[in-house]
Amino acid sequence: MFKLLKQVSKANSLHCTSKPNLYGISIGLSLSRNFNISATMFKSSVFNLQDASKDQVQEFLNSFDTVLTDCDGVLWIDNNAIPGSAEAMNLFRKLGKKIFYVTNNSTKVRSDFAIKAQQLGFIASQEEILSTAYLVAHYLKGIGFTKKVYLIGSNGIGEELKAVGIRHYGIGPDPVKADFKSMQPSDLDPEVGAVVVGFDEHVSYPKFMKAASYLASEQVLFIGTNTDERFPKGGSIVVPGTGTLVRAVETCSERKALVVGKPHSYVMKYLESCGLNPARTLMIGDRCNTDIELGVRCGFQTLLVLSGVTSNKDLEKLRNEKLPPLPDVILSKLGDLLTLIDQHSMA
Repeated sequence: MFKLLKQVSKANSLHCTSKPNLYGISIGLSLSRNFNISATMFKSSVFNLQDASKDQVQEFLNSFDTVLTDCDGVLWIDNNAIPGSAEAMNLFRKLGKKIFYVTNNSTKVRSDFAIKAQQLGFIASQEEILSTAYLVAHYLKGIGFTKKVYLIGSNGIGEELKAVGIRHYGIGPDPVKADFKSMQPSDLDPEVGAVVVGFDEHVSYPKFMKAASYLASEQVLFIGTNTDERFPKGGSIVVPGTGTLVRAVETCSERKALVVGKPHSYVMKYLESCGLNPARTLMIGDRCNTDIELGVRCGFQTLLVLSGVTSNKDLEKLRNEKLPPLPDVILSKLGDLLTLIDQHSMA
């Protein structure tokens, strides 16, 4: 079936051997990078792989050694795998590609993501997961942070912080009370040295008050996991994303967050430290302003799938108005790659 594919044997690991300074990153840091960007055959062309010839399919599949993929909207939605996505990712692995799961979802620890992936049919290990909860903990540990974190977020971030010995509080409900305006300085913990904002289903006005009050001190760090506007969700229901919460705290604190997730500086530097060859790395995502933007900034090849946030209508707007960042290639869903390979395979 796969005679047209060039098979390459590669080891899989997210072990980053080099140790660049990832911690001196400020909000004003330029998004420039040291990656050597190489031209690709479909560069920013928004080319539909369904229209590719046999030779183009073969050339595309042979053009990368490493696959970085988003999860929600690309591999699964909620607890359901998108048809064909597991088979496509497992095929990449069979062909010797390195696989990394790069997600802005901060609600789980890496081991939980690996378990979910395995239950949905993906071959995955904890070491291949790069989540924003992990990146927050990695950043704070790297700068030698020893104070306490006020956390607007969920257990995923809390557990990753705990794993590196960082104390935190704030998880869970903090409901509005009738006298909420009577909050006093004594209600704040003097040991707090950072405010972290991730996805929090229990977000409330008192949480915003506390976050803004802590951030009144310039000595308190302000970290956001990501700025995604909404979650992938079928139908007419809109689920606001973590970006909603980060922007709210930025507004009331009059501060800008250091954002660790896609497509921002910190995750870029982290990936750079892993020694990836940008020209031979493929970034797969469902969102142009995070996944594809990261790929473009890093010099990766990019594949946009229409199974998540980006719709066909959005795609037409991108094409007609040539709004950057533009993906190299597109598919309706990742599983369509299997059908494409079948169509071009020779017995």
